[in-house]
Amino acid sequence: MMNFLKKIFGGTPTDYAGLIKNGAVIVDVRTKGEYQNGHIRGSVNIPLDSLKQNLSKIKKDAVVITCCASGMRSASAKSILKANGFAEVHNGGGWARLQNQIV
Repeated sequence: MMNFLKKIFGGTPTDYAGLIKNGAVIVDVRTKGEYQNGHIRGSVNIPLDSLKQNLSKIKKDAVVITCCASGMRSASAKSILKANGFAEVHNGGGWARLQNQIV
């Protein structure tokens, strides 16, 4: 599957574990209830529908990894952050899959 995605999108997969070791912030954009049912330790929960109002909770110079349940909301969150001046933002996709990649 990874080779298939690599052929379609090109490039190399993102080293999320390395980004986190170097201080990246994980922003989980699921609802509060979804987050309470399971999340990545150390992540910050800012639901997508309130992200624009809470941009000040994230340092603009931080490397940010967004995540959600499947990757759709985190893609939207990445776009919002990039449009608001955040320089390095990565869509980590679904939180459970991301968690497996960083352990």
